[in-house]
Amino acid sequence: MRKLLLLAAVLTFTFNSYSQSNSSEWFGSVGLNAINSAGTQSPVNGMTDWAINLPISLGVEVGWTSGLSIEQAFTLNSFAEGDEIDGAILEKDYTYFSFDTHAKYYFGKHLFPSADWIDFYGNAGVGFFNIDETNISLNLGGGVLFWLNRRQTFGIRAQVIGKFALDHAESGLDNNHYQTHIQAVFAL
Repeated sequence: MRKLLLLAAVLTFTFNSYSQSNSSEWFGSVGLNAINSAGTQSPVNGMTDWAINLPISLGVEVGWTSGLSIEQAFTLNSFAEGDEIDGAILEKDYTYFSFDTHAKYYFGKHLFPSADWIDFYGNAGVGFFNIDETNISLNLGGGVLFWLNRRQTFGIRAQVIGKFALDHAESGLDNNHYQTHIQAVFAL
C-alpha cells in the first residue's frame, strides 16, 4: 500500500509540473527496450540475463527550463519460461512493466556548441515496476539524442537507465536491473 501511495504522489507531482510549464517544447517517444536483470549493481558485471520479448517503450517529455526537462515513460517487456533472471531459470512466463518519471539535463551544447545535430543528457528519477511483485526504484542514467532535421523535431535516441530497487534484498525477481532503449523522438 505504501508503494502505491508513493507512486500516486509521484504521478500527481509529475502531471502538476507538466500543466504548470509554460514551455511549448513537448516531445513524444516510441521505441524498443531491453532489460538486463543479472541482479548486480555494477553496469559491467553480469551483462547476461536479457529480456527482449515484448520490448515496447513510450514516453512524453516537456521542456521545463533551458536544458532541463521532465519525462514520463512507460515500458513493457517480458521474460519467457526458460529465461534466466538473477541466476535462476524461470519456470513460467513473466510480464515486465514500468512507469518512470525522470528529470533530464541536456548538456551536449556545453560539450559541442556548434553541433546542433547531437545532444547528450543525464537523467535521474523514480520508477514503479513489476515482474512478479511490485517495487519502487531510484533511477539514474543517460543517453544521446541524434536530431535528423534542422528544426530538431525528429530524432533517434539511445539511453541506458539503471534501476535500483528500494526493496531489492527481499524482492525476489523484482530487484536491481538495467534498461536500454532505442527510440524515435518527435515534436508534439
